[in-house]
Amino acid sequence: MELTMKYVILYVNNFEETIHFYRNILGLPVKMQQGTYVEFDTGATILSINTRDSVREEIGLDVPNVLSDAQTFEIGFVVDDVQATIETLRTQGVTVVKEPVVKPWGQTVAYVADPDGHYIEICTSVD
Repeated sequence: MELTMKYVILYVNNFEETIHFYRNILGLPVKMQQGTYVEFDTGATILSINTRDSVREEIGLDVPNVLSDAQTFEIGFVVDDVQATIETLRTQGVTVVKEPVVKPWGQTVAYVADPDGHYIEICTSVD
């Protein structure tokens, strides 16, 4: 069996705030939108959002209304300059969860949070 990751879908509470965050603050182009389902073009893998209500109503998955206090995954974006990216995001009101640090393997890594609290890693490439 060969699996290819095509997309990741985040379930969100505040659709307008979240679409603004990913489209206007992070600058991801909208690839497609159908109601509350939106796909952002991020390269090889599509990042999608959908409201929790829509997922329950249209798909039938049991998605809770409340956000978890404990995150169990992160989304990673590679940039050339982590410090500059974090400063730009900070000036736009984005919550910085962890300031940039250089890891023992040479990669610079920082974390921010989206409006629903999903962790987003902003990092340099590991070559």
